Amino acid sequence: MAWAEWEELKTSAAEQHGTRMQLNQYPADQGGDGTQGDLVASQKDLVAVGKAAHDLFDDFTTYSGHARVASSAAAGGLKGEGFALGAALEYVTERWSEQTKTLLDACAHISNHLRFTKNQHAADDSYIAGVVSSIATLDEGFDDRNGH
Repeated sequence: MAWAEWEELKTSAAEQHGTRMQLNQYPADQGGDGTQGDLVASQKDLVAVGKAAHDLFDDFTTYSGHARVASSAAAGGLKGEGFALGAALEYVTERWSEQTKTLLDACAHISNHLRFTKNQHAADDSYIAGVVSSIATLDEGFDDRNGH
C-alpha cells in the first residue's frame, strides 16, 4: 500500500466517523445466544467440565494402572530371559508412570481452577461495573455543566 493511499483511507475514515470512541463487539444480529459478548461462567458448564475431569481421572487411573502392571511384567520377563528389549520396556514403563502422574495431577487441579475462575470473573464483573458507573457519573457532570 502506498503512503498516499494510506493517507486517503485515513481521511475517508475520519470523514465517516468523526471523532468518537467505538468499542468493538460481536454484532447482535449475527447469531450467538443473545448475551452480546458477555462472558458467562455458569455453574452448569463448570459442573460439566469438572465431571469430565473427574471421569478422566478415574478412568485413566484404572486403565493406565493396567498398562503399567502389564508392561512392567513383560519387561521383567524379557530381562529375565536376557533380552535387551526388557530394559528398554522397563524404561518406557517408568516414563509412562511419570507422564500418568502428570496427567492425573492436571485433572485434579481442574476443579480448583474452575472455582478460582468463577470467583475471578465475579470480581472482574464487579470491578468493571464500578468503573463504568464512574464514567457514567463523570459524563453526567459534563452534561450538567454544558446545560444538556
